Amino acid sequence: MADSTEIEWTDSTWNPVTGCTKVTAGCDLCYAERFSERFRGVKGHPFEHGFDLTLRHGRLEQPLRWRQPRRIFVNSMSDLFHKEVPVSFIDSVFDTMEQASWHTYQVLTKRSSLMARYLSRRYKGDLAPRHIWLGVSIEDAKNTVRLAHLKAAKASTRFVSFEPLIGPVGPISLKGIDWVIVGGESGPRARPMDEAWVLEIRDQCKSDKVAFFFKQWGGTRPKTGGRLLRGREWNQYPDKSAKRRVESVHGASY
Repeated sequence: MADSTEIEWTDSTWNPVTGCTKVTAGCDLCYAERFSERFRGVKGHPFEHGFDLTLRHGRLEQPLRWRQPRRIFVNSMSDLFHKEVPVSFIDSVFDTMEQASWHTYQVLTKRSSLMARYLSRRYKGDLAPRHIWLGVSIEDAKNTVRLAHLKAAKASTRFVSFEPLIGPVGPISLKGIDWVIVGGESGPRARPMDEAWVLEIRDQCKSDKVAFFFKQWGGTRPKTGGRLLRGREWNQYPDKSAKRRVESVHGASY
């Protein structure tokens, strides 16, 4: 678990699983893989085995020892719903999230159908607790089916990360979604993001009253292009304390 992180939309990261495999074009230049593989073969290093899928049993109860409430990005270096992660291990992760309920957890996946299936199994006629945010990653129009899976999932708080946004997503409905993140790709071969793609998503958020967070333009480094969209930072989060859907932490709502 990282006590701090440079990811703008969260406070800390918790990685009970590390490593993954590619599923779609958004994975091609994976930052987590690039970082992990630098240490492959380094004896004693946490990433001695590079980006191979690894279950970190010793990390399962870490949030229980973290007493200060915070937003926690779960598995920033993996995907909890990877098909090779045993259901019993996913159960243990959810057990911890339910017990350490003073935190807010942000669980993001590209395996949206597996997530929806798991939530149906675990919560049956109920919904996941509101402090466990369930989200999907969508990089272009080809993968918007993940949005349909998310809407059907037994989640109380739903979010979408359009990152890395490598193409337009086209017309979509965000009704039923609580939060949207948009970000460009970063790294040595980062694919550029068109402003029109971002504005299309932002305007849909406005229309559907969804909190909008613009993370970065991307480039060689995450902060290369800055965070301003039409001269403004967008730092909105779901407002869980009131019926009003959208709240900005650094300015007015829509």
